[in-house]
Amino acid sequence: MTSLFFDNSEIRSADERQADQLLKLKKLIEVSKTNENLKSRINGEITSLSDLNKIEILRKSDLIDKQKKILPFANFNIEPYNQFAHIYRSPGPIYDLDGRSSNWWRFARAMHAANFIKGDIIQNCFSYHFTPAGLMFEEAAKILKCTVFPAGSENSDAQVEIMSDIKTTGYVGVPDFLRILLEKADEKKINLKFLKKAVLSGGPLFPNVAEYLRTKNIDFFQCYGTADLGLIAYEASQNDGMIVDEDVIIEIVKPGTGDAVEDGEVGEVIVTVLNNFELPIFRFATGDLSSFLPGLSSTGRTNCRIKGWQGRADQTTKVRGMFVQPSQIDKILKTVFKSKVKGRLVVNREENRDIINLIIETDLYNSIEREKIKKTIVAEMKKVLNLNGETELVEPKSLANDGKVIDDIRNFGE
Repeated sequence: MTSLFFDNSEIRSADERQADQLLKLKKLIEVSKTNENLKSRINGEITSLSDLNKIEILRKSDLIDKQKKILPFANFNIEPYNQFAHIYRSPGPIYDLDGRSSNWWRFARAMHAANFIKGDIIQNCFSYHFTPAGLMFEEAAKILKCTVFPAGSENSDAQVEIMSDIKTTGYVGVPDFLRILLEKADEKKINLKFLKKAVLSGGPLFPNVAEYLRTKNIDFFQCYGTADLGLIAYEASQNDGMIVDEDVIIEIVKPGTGDAVEDGEVGEVIVTVLNNFELPIFRFATGDLSSFLPGLSSTGRTNCRIKGWQGRADQTTKVRGMFVQPSQIDKILKTVFKSKVKGRLVVNREENRDIINLIIETDLYNSIEREKIKKTIVAEMKKVLNLNGETELVEPKSLANDGKVIDDIRNFGE
């Protein structure tokens, strides 16, 4: 580690990074081919990073179903699971595990970017039970030689007293709980003058919470990770986006598909983890929405950046008793149009009846053939969705860049 960067991989050239990622990806695939369940997802030889699309996407909902059939890990693990360090169970339910190698979850990089150093005393307010969050940051703190109080996410009265007693300098946990602790300290007139830094994850950082933390002179950074994947991306400077971790490859695709979106367009985050060979995870659909940012970080780190969490990609809804999914909308568009188009199904309610309208961006929005095209779309909607609906053709760039394929605007009341 250097004073500024966790390691030199953060400042390597794009060519160096891609070459290294390709070597690791090939190794990951070779290991995975020893497992029949993983091998079945690989539909061709991987000779470049662009060949990732030859691998079938695995969605979290599919993994949950597979695990239910073959407990606990759907036989995706390469090593016997009694050889791993921990087994976890997250809501879903879904089983996760970790190995014994150093920095398995890779959060040390995020904490280093947030200026956590040897001598810091950390209040770790993530749970140490059932899910891996607490141990993810425990592992990272140990690598950085920080001292940890394993606090968990309860008993705010005792926590602020402990923070004062042991002179806690850093907080790790969800954003809202940090505010609760700071407000509790004010209420009890406890001075937390040593608390100066925080790494926030596990939930959205709302603007009012961020502003409150600034009034308390807390230097806070967010990071993005999951119990399945570990660290995905992290902040190294505020208002600079999230830098993608060096040991993952991120793709951003149209929700419900494997099709990459245009640069800057919001889509679903697909992650391949390159350093965990005991339980290979490749092309895993997180269900989260984000978008790539142009250019590089102002901190000197050279990996690509994402904007951060921008919503959920699972937009499945029920209309007149029928489930409607983004993948079905994609199927309609690809059947009707030869070129790539963008569409959004708007679900509304009028006179106590659900109505659907498929809005499509296309250069043919003003074509003399538009009525014929609309009839074809409506017929395809009936065929694929088993629902009658309407359609509207609009000019390109008319729809908001928010990743929505299904926009359910029905008012169901409180």
